[in-house]
This record gives sequence, C-alpha cells and structure tokens, in this order.
Amino acid sequence: MNPLKHILVATDLSPYARNAAERAAYLSKAQQASLDLLYVANPAPFERLKQLVVPDDDLLKRVLDSAGEKIHALAAMLFQRYDISAGVQVASGSVTTEITRVVQDKHSSLLVCGARGQSVARRLLLGSTVQKMLNRMPCPLLVVKPAPRDAYRTVLVPVDFSPVSLRAIELARRIAPQAEIILLHVYEAPFESSVRFAHIDHDTLTHYRNVIRKDAVTQLAALSQAAGMPDARQIVVHGDPGWRIAEQEQELECDLIVVGKQGTSALEELLVGSVTKHVLNESQCDVLVSP
Repeated sequence: MNPLKHILVATDLSPYARNAAERAAYLSKAQQASLDLLYVANPAPFERLKQLVVPDDDLLKRVLDSAGEKIHALAAMLFQRYDISAGVQVASGSVTTEITRVVQDKHSSLLVCGARGQSVARRLLLGSTVQKMLNRMPCPLLVVKPAPRDAYRTVLVPVDFSPVSLRAIELARRIAPQAEIILLHVYEAPFESSVRFAHIDHDTLTHYRNVIRKDAVTQLAALSQAAGMPDARQIVVHGDPGWRIAEQEQELECDLIVVGKQGTSALEELLVGSVTKHVLNESQCDVLVSP
C-alpha cells in the first residue's frame, strides 16, 4: 500500500479552506508527504471591475500581493502547529486550469479543498471550484468540512461492485491506515418501481427484494475478500443510495466517506454523478472522491 507523496491544497483563504489546509497538514505529517498551498485569482472579475468601477491597472497585482501575504501566514501557522513546511504558490488565471496544471507538475497524490469558499455564487455546500474539479479529477479529491481534531477513525466506503469500488477501498486504506473501514452497499431492486406500479402484492415484492439482497451480501463478501479485508464490517441496506449513505454516516459516526466518482457519459460527467453529488452536499464529515 503506497503512502501519499505529495498533497496540494487549493485555497481561497476562507475559513473552510483553512480547515482543508489543516487536514492536509495533518495527513502530510502522518504520511511524510510534501505539501503545497496554492491560491489562484481569476483575473476576469478584476478586469471587469476595473472597466466599470475602479480604473486601476494595479488592482489585480494588489489582490495577488495581499493573497501572498495571507498564504504565507497560513503556511507559518501550519509550521507552528504541525511542524510541516508547506510550499506556497500564488497565480492568476483560470482557477481549475491552474490547479490542474500544478497537480500535474507536482505529480500530486491528493488534492484538498474546502467544502465551500467565500464566493456568493456558491451552490449549497459544494463550492463551484470543487464542482469543476470533480469533472476533471486529475487525482483523488478530498473535500474537507469540519476543522480536523484527530486522525480519521471511522471511514465509510459505499461500493457498487464496479471497478471503482476496489480503488475506493484502496484509497481509504492509504488515507486512513489506522481507521476502521466500513463497506456499505445500498441496493434498489432493478425495475422495482415498475413492479410496484404493476400492482404486484407485498409478499412477492418482499421476496424480490430479498433475492437482490442475498446476491448483494454475497458480492460484498467477495469484494471484501478481494480487497484483502475479509474481516471488515459489511452493511447492506435497501433504499435510495444518496440518502442511505448520509444516514449511515450519522448512525456510525463516521468522520470520512470515500466514494468513487460516478458517471462515464458526457451527461453524467456534467452532473458529477447524482449519488456523489448528494453525498458531498448532505454529509457532515469529510468526503474523499476517488477517480
């Protein structure tokens, strides 16, 4: 199991981004991975502001200078608190393009972001930058929500038995090698809604679900074995995957969910995957998305 080698924090210097930087520093120290902090300013809004309100050619430069001071202060805090020396970078350009470029240049093992930024144009708990990076996924993406208090202790890994499931389990073990890893499969019987509308009686529908559940239990045990975790706790529940995952997170008091990115078609990529998106929006704990 290979440890992390390089962690990149994409920060907008908001409180949520500070939580992300602290979690990244915690992981960096635990796994002896190098750490970089990156702030990217999109010049387009400042150019527009300069044209309409403030005719100042140095506006963007002052923004970058101010960001540079703040990101160096953040790095100093991480060094004082975690004894980690973080590199700092400040750039201007397309936020997602610059983040992707640095991830590729640094061969990053993990990209860390806050759940939302300080922009008024955020959507629910999922910031626009996070949404865009999910569509690109140059490497695993950790979305940090609460301020870190300790190492991850209880990790929930929802699986659907696709090849992504094994990658998600492996990633969970890399990020949280000392944590309890719980495997969860949420099933919905194929064509269940159609069967219900066909006025099939309750006993027949229950039998139909039980057959699907039995097969899911068998597949989950086989997946656990294949992942080298035959003794891992395994949970199979019926219902809507997004809601059930959030429900299990609360019941099991998880501090991390590791979920595989859904979607292979262009439309699915645009939507990020309904389950993945729901988990990111509704969960209370950190969420790690595996490519």
